Amino acid sequence: MTPTSTRLAICLWDFTWYTRTGPGEPFEDLDRACQETVDRGFNAIRICAMPFLLFGSGLDTSRLRLGPLPGGHGQRTRWYDVKHETTIDAREHLLNLFRACERHNLSVIVSSWEYQQSPSFALDDSWYRALYAVPPEDRLVALAEAEAALLDFLGEHDLAHLVVFSELHNEVATGHLTDGLPGPDLVVQLHDRLARGVERFHQLRPNDLCAANYSRVPVGQMRGIPDSCDVLVCHPYIYGVLDELIHEFGLRSDSFDPDRIAASGLVRADAGPYPMPGTDSWRFRATIMRLPEMWVHDNVDAVAWDAWLYGHLGSHLAAMYDRLDLWLDAAHDWAVEHDARLVFAEGWVGYTPLEGTFEEGPIGRQIILHAMRRSGELDAWGTMVCSNAAPHHPMWADRDFISEANAVYSTTAPAGSELAPAHL
Repeated sequence: MTPTSTRLAICLWDFTWYTRTGPGEPFEDLDRACQETVDRGFNAIRICAMPFLLFGSGLDTSRLRLGPLPGGHGQRTRWYDVKHETTIDAREHLLNLFRACERHNLSVIVSSWEYQQSPSFALDDSWYRALYAVPPEDRLVALAEAEAALLDFLGEHDLAHLVVFSELHNEVATGHLTDGLPGPDLVVQLHDRLARGVERFHQLRPNDLCAANYSRVPVGQMRGIPDSCDVLVCHPYIYGVLDELIHEFGLRSDSFDPDRIAASGLVRADAGPYPMPGTDSWRFRATIMRLPEMWVHDNVDAVAWDAWLYGHLGSHLAAMYDRLDLWLDAAHDWAVEHDARLVFAEGWVGYTPLEGTFEEGPIGRQIILHAMRRSGELDAWGTMVCSNAAPHHPMWADRDFISEANAVYSTTAPAGSELAPAHL
C-alpha cells in the first residue's frame, strides 16, 4: 500500500454498514450509500471491519445473524437504532463494500469496535465470547494479527490498495482493551499493550500504516502514545455544556435517578420503566453504552434536551472553543514531533440523542466550521464534518451544509502557506 497524500474527508460508517442492511435501511444498497457519500464531498470512509470476528475468532461467519437489541431498546439512540434482523455472509459483505468503494473512488480506514459494542448487534454470543476469551494483555496483538490477515485477504482480491491506514481499535483507552489496568491514566498504562500490537502489525505488514486511536485528545498523557505509531487519530469531543447535562443528571453514573430527570422535563411523560426490562442479556454486557444514558436517549423529549443545552451554553461556549483549539494544537504538536500523520476521525461536540439537533444547529455548525478550518490550517491528513454526518443519522439530509464543511477543510491552506491545497 502506498499512502495517499490527498487530504482525507472522512465519513464515519463505523459498524453500521453491516448492522443496518435491512429493507429501507441506510446500507441496504452499498452503492447508493457510497454515491451519497461522494456527493457530500467525502473521499474516505472509516469502518469497523470486524477484523477479529473474520480473521481471529475462528468462527464460521458465512451466516452472521444481526439484529436490534432486545426489548426494543436503543431505537431512539444513535448507532443502536437497528430496525431489522438480517443475515449476511460477513466476508462477502466486506468484499462487496470494498468493491463499491472502488467503483466510487472512496478510500477506507480500517478499524474495530469489537471491544466496545460491535458484538452486541449479533443474535448469538459466540463472537462476544471469543473476544473476551483473549487475555486483556494480548488483545491488541490479536487485533494486529487479525487486521494483517484482513489486509492479506483484501490483497488476494486486489482491494487492499483502498486501505489508507489501519487502526488496531477504535478509542483504545475507552473500552475493554484496558481490562485489568488500575487507572486513572489509562493512556499511559495501555502503552505497552498498544506498542506490542503496533510492533506485531508492522512485522506482518511492514509497508502499511498503523494508527493509535484515542477518545478526545489525551492531553496530559501524550507520553503514553507509542512512538512507533504511523498515524495519530484523535476524537476531539469537546462536550462542555453537554458534560454539564451528563453530570447533572448522572447519565453515566451508577447513582442515576430516573425520577429526577423526569421531573426536569427532559424525558417524555410516557417514558418506559427504569431499570429497563430485559437488559440482563449478554448483549448489554457486550456494549460500553451505559444503560441510564440509553434509557434517557430512548425516552428523551428532544426539544427540551436541545433547549436545556442552549439555555446553559453561555458559561461554556468560550471554554469549548478554547478546549478545541488546545486539543487540536496538542495533537498536531505530537504528530510533528514524531513525524506521524494526524487525523481527526470523530468529534466535535459529543454524544447526543438520535433526535437531538444541537450538533447541526446554529451553534454546532459554527463549531464544525471552526474545526474544519483549523484542521486545514494544521494540515491534518484527515478530518470529518462531525460524527453525525453519516448515512445513519438525521443530519445526512443536510447535504448542502455537509458539502460546505468539507469544502472549508479541502480549501483551507496550512498556516504559513500561501497556496491552498488542491480540491478533494
